[in-house]
Amino acid sequence: MPQRRTDEIVATLEDMIIMREFGDGERLDEIKLATRFDVSRTPIREALQKLETSGLVRHVPRRGVFVHQPGPIELVMLFEAMSELEAACGRLAATRISDETLGHLGAANAKCHAAIEANDVGRYYDENERFHHLIYGASGNTYLEESAKRLHMRLRPFRRIQLQVRGRLNQSMAEHEAILTALAEGDSERAARELRGHVSVQGDKFHHLLATLQPAAE
Repeated sequence: MPQRRTDEIVATLEDMIIMREFGDGERLDEIKLATRFDVSRTPIREALQKLETSGLVRHVPRRGVFVHQPGPIELVMLFEAMSELEAACGRLAATRISDETLGHLGAANAKCHAAIEANDVGRYYDENERFHHLIYGASGNTYLEESAKRLHMRLRPFRRIQLQVRGRLNQSMAEHEAILTALAEGDSERAARELRGHVSVQGDKFHHLLATLQPAAE
């Protein structure tokens, strides 16, 4: 089974879980899921393993795989940690980033803009992810980079879903431009500040995120 199909199943299951189509603590049946997606159980197992990495499911030995719905407090703490990790990466990257990586960041940003023009949220997220991962690498700190990537993976479905809020894509794009400028100018504190604000879901951003998740939960 091509990896692309497994990734499609992962994305669909992520959306189903965070939109509350599966309840917190609900057991996910491999056979039923395989039938639903018209695949063998192998890609379903692979998809569930990826979901476990993101924290959306938990595997209980000899019992199965169960949905884990993070609550508002947990989400706040996760995004708070993510914003600080991104700020640290940006602070270091501002003085360590190479011209080549700046070029790659610019290219990723241009593709983000093209995705907005095409109204393609999925493609925007893919290029947005590449944009952030380039910054993690540019920090020059392997431990920080790996920590940021792990938490980014855990928050992936929530970062992706908030892009569906009206106006968020253009706002995100403007924030990218500010981050790129700070990095190009070698301004460590501004790069950290822009990345922290870009990732943080405090205040209005968090209310928008909860509102996006709320309808299916009622």
